[in-house]
Amino acid sequence: MKVNQDTVLRGKKVTLVPYTAAHVPRYHEWMQSEELQRLTASEPLSLEQEYEMQRSWRDDADKCTFIVLDSERWPGQAEENSMVGDVNLFLTNAEDPTVGEIEIMIAGVRKLGITKFEAKIGQENEASICMFKKLHFKEVAVNSIFQEVMLRLDVSDQERQWLLEQTNHVEEKSYTELKQPAGVLDT
Repeated sequence: MKVNQDTVLRGKKVTLVPYTAAHVPRYHEWMQSEELQRLTASEPLSLEQEYEMQRSWRDDADKCTFIVLDSERWPGQAEENSMVGDVNLFLTNAEDPTVGEIEIMIAGVRKLGITKFEAKIGQENEASICMFKKLHFKEVAVNSIFQEVMLRLDVSDQERQWLLEQTNHVEEKSYTELKQPAGVLDT
């Protein structure tokens, strides 16, 4: 997460901010939901394990983790009260460093040089599969052992142009400068 540790992406409806320790209690509360655990193929963690996970993701150079905030509520309200989700980008393909495994669609093509986005989704999660297909992802594999579908978006020049058009209203800002109140960045 080092590459996005001070990056805010502000759109009309949502703002993406780096995942900090201040977000952990609300995130932990969400992840107690059995439905969210099932949809994200996650195991329940203790609050201390969740803090440790946030710290490890913050220090890991091959992950970009953002918390999604409601742009109408933040800045103004506390980030914890504005949280509506998260976005994760995993840069772990050693054979092809231009591949980023993504959980939610973001515009990562400018700074990171991503040319392919991959999403692994549980076969029964039809809503997520449909959302990714609407975002131009194509089904490329099915893993019957893990009951997952892999979808991929190859970022051709045409797709890059489409992504940039879809996100031309997004502003990149410094998290340190926008954070309320101004001052020390939480870790």
